[in-house]
Amino acid sequence: MSLEEAKKLDDAYVMHTFGRYPVEFVGGHGMRAVDSEGREYLDFLGGIAVSCLGYAHPVLEAAVTGQASKLLHISNYFHIEHRGEVARRLSQLANAGDGDPAAASPDAPQQWRAFFGNSGAEANECAIKLARLWAKRGGNGGFDIVCLNKSFHGRTMETIAATMQGWAQDPFQPLPGGFIAIDANDVEALREVFAQRGSNICAVLLEPIQGESGVHPMTQEFMEEVRRLTSENGALMMCDEVQTGLFRTGHALAFQGYGVTPDVFTLAKAIAGGLPMGACVARAEISEAFHPGDHGSTFGGGPLVCAAADAVLGELTTGTAPEGKPGEGYLPHVCEVGAYLADKLAELPGVAEVRGAGLMLGAELAEGLPDAHDLVARALERGAIINATGPTTLRFLPPLVCTKADVDELVSILGDILA
Repeated sequence: MSLEEAKKLDDAYVMHTFGRYPVEFVGGHGMRAVDSEGREYLDFLGGIAVSCLGYAHPVLEAAVTGQASKLLHISNYFHIEHRGEVARRLSQLANAGDGDPAAASPDAPQQWRAFFGNSGAEANECAIKLARLWAKRGGNGGFDIVCLNKSFHGRTMETIAATMQGWAQDPFQPLPGGFIAIDANDVEALREVFAQRGSNICAVLLEPIQGESGVHPMTQEFMEEVRRLTSENGALMMCDEVQTGLFRTGHALAFQGYGVTPDVFTLAKAIAGGLPMGACVARAEISEAFHPGDHGSTFGGGPLVCAAADAVLGELTTGTAPEGKPGEGYLPHVCEVGAYLADKLAELPGVAEVRGAGLMLGAELAEGLPDAHDLVARALERGAIINATGPTTLRFLPPLVCTKADVDELVSILGDILA
């Protein structure tokens, strides 16, 4: 089928919820996506931080094809192969306080439990439900959840209510209540809302680095104050790690870069390397608020996605990254290549600021340059996939298999465009 035929079918039968570029991808390998005409593109978006191992990675491919030949689905009324292993891996990663998974062990003092769904929105829905149920059954009895302006937590009605951006909320009013907005990194506003609401607050929900609004990290002071105030007021600290989690920022989990530990964190995107999966992970004692029947998912944590996630987490933790040492995992590689990418982006003409960590970076453009979305289109014409989060911000979320040579190729393309 030609691209024009595919576009006509989309226009006729698919809801128009996305603005799409005139390309149809049908394959890929490593950092390269291949379109229907056989052209290759250097991918620095990675399916929006999903394809952490790139395309056609042999470890992930073997896990998915092997599981597909055995069992695709079975009800959650039964035990499922690989699910417990994935949950244990997440518990171990959460216990690696310095961000080094080698520091975690199955005997670590803190036990974490996971609920598996199909997306980041579902993972955050689970966290919201858990926070309110925990407060009613054993916490402070509060129901308010403090969220941050310019956040993004999903596209369900509940997670839109927690996404404090007018473009996301206004068309769908009225929204579910019980959410309070403050500015990110505003410590005084945080203190004030706790002074006013106190025990009415059951949780603070935040992204350690806000992604969809342009890659804006939380400050050390703000993260520490969230942890202090939630602990003192019997509320939960909940980190949305859907985009930042699983080695993306140079830590197993982004909150580890701040030296604080939340009560709940959520994952999706990279967890199964391209298959739809989300996870809400909570300290074991918090998870006890859920009783059988309180929450569920037909497809969540099924055999196929759990096999994929087990393979992805194993590769990221103890596999061999490109140009890395055997069995070292991807953490050193992400830190090194991420720093290299940040330096190279900062040298580009017209780039005023580079924000973020690891391989989650945003480049703020100086005044007078074309709209960032136009630059994205130009890059696509040149064979590079990037992203814009607004008229002045380019975002980079490449697969974690990205190398310095890939960075050099991208920067050469961007340099020509920006010049």
